[in-house]
Amino acid sequence: MFDYKPELAQYNGKDIPKDILGEDFKPSGMTAGQSRFMVKASSFSFKKYGESGHYLSSALPWTAKVADELAMVHSMYSDAINHEPAIMLMNTANMLPGRPALGSWMSYGLGSLNENLPSYVVLNSNMMPGTSGQPVTPRLWSASFLGAKHAGVPLRAGRDPVLFLRDPDGMSRSLRRSILDGIEESNQRIYKELADAETHSRIEQYEMAFKMQMSVPELSDFSNEPQSTWDLYGPDAKIPGSFAYNCLMARRLAERGVRFTQVYQRGWDFHGQLDRDMNKLCGATDRATYALITDLKQRGLLDHTLVMWGGEFGRTTYSQGSGRDHHAKCFTSWMAGGGVKGGTRHGQTDDFAFNVQNEEDKVHPRDLIATACHCLGVDSDHLSKRMSGVDLKPTGVIHGRLVKNILK
Repeated sequence: MFDYKPELAQYNGKDIPKDILGEDFKPSGMTAGQSRFMVKASSFSFKKYGESGHYLSSALPWTAKVADELAMVHSMYSDAINHEPAIMLMNTANMLPGRPALGSWMSYGLGSLNENLPSYVVLNSNMMPGTSGQPVTPRLWSASFLGAKHAGVPLRAGRDPVLFLRDPDGMSRSLRRSILDGIEESNQRIYKELADAETHSRIEQYEMAFKMQMSVPELSDFSNEPQSTWDLYGPDAKIPGSFAYNCLMARRLAERGVRFTQVYQRGWDFHGQLDRDMNKLCGATDRATYALITDLKQRGLLDHTLVMWGGEFGRTTYSQGSGRDHHAKCFTSWMAGGGVKGGTRHGQTDDFAFNVQNEEDKVHPRDLIATACHCLGVDSDHLSKRMSGVDLKPTGVIHGRLVKNILK
């Protein structure tokens, strides 16, 4: 999608050179039984775009229009080769569950700008028909020891973005308020007796739910959006739960001061039918990605809103039948907006897009998290909470290096 390697065409269908694989090469369990590891060149063409000269695939014609806003990191790598630990690592800086997500750290460190909406929202987009995807679970937006107040709040598409938020028929706002007051009085007694932080979190959650009863319906009512919005985001934005719908929702959340919004699109696990499914997924996400960046910029929001795009690892240069296997040694992520210099790039891979070319350019998910924190005005080494005698921070217990040459 972003890492142009013209040399691959001449090796298409041939074994990838052993010196590229390296002496420590160990394929995943899904391709370990292959007798050959044959190069599969990209089926898409590449062109340079903008003054930056970023190469983008022909699968991304809309994103190409905002190439000069993107700061590319071509030298990402991961410690994990399977989805669950890899996506945990990307979200929480740890492969095992139990650490707070980056959004939770930002809620904890920066607080809220809108008392009627959560500070951290999660939007999980619809699966594309015919594609398969790994599940995303609440462990990815857990606040863990930071407290439930800072956990991500998933919003569903459609009439009820939050289940059970609506009052039952016949219940007035004043009656709901009196019920909550009674519940709070009981919870406050329990809190005084036990000093249980979870009890205090329940009190705050009840109050937030009451406030959201008024704010969420307005948030999810797109009827006042002008025609120019639909011209920008395209017809998919009118389909509840589509990636385009969620990108528009993300802009509306940013306008209303929500600190951190995470939009998921599953289905990228192309072990087979790569070309067919790449077109589906890029078709579902490309225009909306362009629209979100353009929309934020037009509204004067992009300068202080950081947009991050990426997955948990890359895919192999060699084929797995009609697809590609997982590849953790190198992949690309990008950032745009607040704190980064658009049109810049960091790191590069070898001619086969199999290894990061220079060791010092390698960027771990912890480094990306530290860089995001910096862009959001937070020093990841100084934002911490002491747990079991250890100071834990957004990058865990390990220092995250800033990707300095993409920063303003």
